[in-house]
Amino acid sequence: MVDKAKYIWLDGKLVPWDQAQVHILTHTLHYGLGVFEGIRAYQGHDGRTAIFRLPEHIRRLFDSAHIMQLEIPFAPAAIQQACIDTMRQNEQKEAYLRPLVFIGDGAMGLHPQNNPIRVAIITWVWGAYLGDEGLQKGIRLKTSSHTRHHVNVMMTSAKVVGNYVNSILAKREVTRAGYDEALLLDPTGYVAEASGENVFLVKDGVIKTPPLTTILPGITRDCIFTIAGDLGLPIQEVSIARDELYIADEVFLTGTAAEITPVRELDDRTIGTGSPGPVTKKLQEVYFAAVKGENPKYASWLTYI
Repeated sequence: MVDKAKYIWLDGKLVPWDQAQVHILTHTLHYGLGVFEGIRAYQGHDGRTAIFRLPEHIRRLFDSAHIMQLEIPFAPAAIQQACIDTMRQNEQKEAYLRPLVFIGDGAMGLHPQNNPIRVAIITWVWGAYLGDEGLQKGIRLKTSSHTRHHVNVMMTSAKVVGNYVNSILAKREVTRAGYDEALLLDPTGYVAEASGENVFLVKDGVIKTPPLTTILPGITRDCIFTIAGDLGLPIQEVSIARDELYIADEVFLTGTAAEITPVRELDDRTIGTGSPGPVTKKLQEVYFAAVKGENPKYASWLTYI
């Protein structure tokens, strides 16, 4: 259950939470064409609150909209400022931010014609997506029977509302079987990503992750490349077979919601020692220091409110 905040930013105005409503004929509700972002804001070590990698998230929002031929009726700078204003007005020290671009009501049918393009920004308090215990001890992962989208089936570089039906099916399937998260393979059978996270493995000191072919270009994924480079850890973008994960020394997931979550088990096979490994723990340490403003090297990633 999402705890109510005071306001939701909707089409350029801050609206009281319960009044931020749309018509039942909203086109995106029926057909799934919309784009969104997930962003986190953290309270830093000095008590100030900063939104993490806000410009990069808003750039990806506009990239997603461009791919899907949605013309956002606001400039990127205006959406960034709206995120800041919504956090301020909601008086939240930490929050998850959800910018959402959707097609409003008007024409029905698959062609939305001249229906308005609408924008909302919602903020709510959200803890560890896969649980505090998962962050500390690792989670159990299960390969789903559902395949990740082919690049000519859906636009896989865009964070599209309708794309996530695929993720929901996978997530429901594995959680009903007692697992924490789903692993999805691409149409050729190689590792793609989890239901809402990018996937990494560590083997003999080398970090590996699938290339940006059928997966979403994650912002946290990008952070890992930067942090690994700063730590002198080799990192490669390569195709990964499922059994490579079974024999990896470490496996972890990354995402704005999931942050950096270790995987202790995949398909009933223990990963490494069954506990978070040294590389994963070091990456977690540096990442959480960065989001809290404790490392000046990553100060550019923070937008203070």
